[in-house]
Amino acid sequence: MGWSAPIIPKLQDPKQSPLSSSISETETSLVGSITYVGLIIGPYITGYLSNAIGRKPSFFVAGLLTLLSFLLLANANNLAMIFTGRVICGLGTGMIYVVNLVYIGEIASTNIRGILLTSTNIFTTLGTLFVYAVGPYVSYPVVSYIAVGVTALYILGILFIPESPTYYILKERTKSAQGAMDKLGRLDELDEILAVKYNTEKLSVVEEWKQMITVKSNRKALFITLSLSIFQQTSGIIVVIFFATTIFETAGSSIEPNVATIIIGVTQFVASMLSSFFVERMGRRILLLCSTTIAGLSMATLGVYFYLDLIDHSSISMIKWLPLVSLIIYFLFYDFGFGIIPGTLIGEMYQSNVRSIGSTVSITVAWLFGFGVATVYGYMVSDLGSHITFWMFSGMCALACLFTAIFVPETKGKSLAEIQQILNK
Repeated sequence: MGWSAPIIPKLQDPKQSPLSSSISETETSLVGSITYVGLIIGPYITGYLSNAIGRKPSFFVAGLLTLLSFLLLANANNLAMIFTGRVICGLGTGMIYVVNLVYIGEIASTNIRGILLTSTNIFTTLGTLFVYAVGPYVSYPVVSYIAVGVTALYILGILFIPESPTYYILKERTKSAQGAMDKLGRLDELDEILAVKYNTEKLSVVEEWKQMITVKSNRKALFITLSLSIFQQTSGIIVVIFFATTIFETAGSSIEPNVATIIIGVTQFVASMLSSFFVERMGRRILLLCSTTIAGLSMATLGVYFYLDLIDHSSISMIKWLPLVSLIIYFLFYDFGFGIIPGTLIGEMYQSNVRSIGSTVSITVAWLFGFGVATVYGYMVSDLGSHITFWMFSGMCALACLFTAIFVPETKGKSLAEIQQILNK
């Protein structure tokens, strides 16, 4: 996800770019945003494959697609190859993201499910930090070849994980489910998992979609997770991740843009680690309320900075540090709650037989909004101004906070069955 931040400046530099000519503003935006084309399609493939062949094989297919994408990006010498590589990368990432939520939600005991679901974000931010830290200081192809190596390790790692016991039960393979529970150290919880067999009916794709709409708990889960995911994507997060270096250049930050971007990556990583410790102590709802409030204030502050810069206010020379501080606070609190809780709720709220399709719908619709934001960001800045753009992001954070206060229930310490009871009220 962070690949484009150090790559875009290289594509704009004739000495570093593998392209024969410079790229336009529209092409620059597409390098970042076109990955969403694959991201939106990928989860639907996972939604089918995870139930048809299993969660583990779905990881493997997604890993191979991601490996192919980075090989293509490493050897790209024209924009068509870069765009194709980004779309395939999005395809693999979209598949991995959904099957991660489904798989972790199914293999984890109740008391650590929240921690494991949020830990996914730790490694997401670690990957972003890695490319922020290394990308600016190596050549264009080396950035992608490093990703090839990381992806190869990922594919090898899949060989050592068990299949989800819930998948085995849905396929009526009770002995295999028992073996998977034993590998997970959860054999004493086997009866709870086996209950899925008797409380869950096997559904066709059409029936899955029907149950998403007609069953009250699934309908409420879709409303909550879809809304939060859309707010998440329109809060400005994807713009900052894709275009972090460019934002600092635009702001005229007193800190060198590449260094500022690395600091942001470190902040993301630290915040995601801290959130895993608090998610089972403070609860999902309170973290989300605090996170959206502070993230919104940070975006508003950044908007004020750009406004003062626009009118050439006399104080602007004394607050060149403000963009970095604002984004540090934004990322610190975003990753503390807003960045992790929607995904955690996606892994918790749906019934087992529609969890894959529910996750897919919530995530892909949200990513469609993310694609729109990332694509039009350049036009928003040029037509509306950076100040109004970031004030709009602040407004979306405020709406997310209000939505949480009204509609989001607390799922901390609740089993998947208990969460269904809450949603059915």
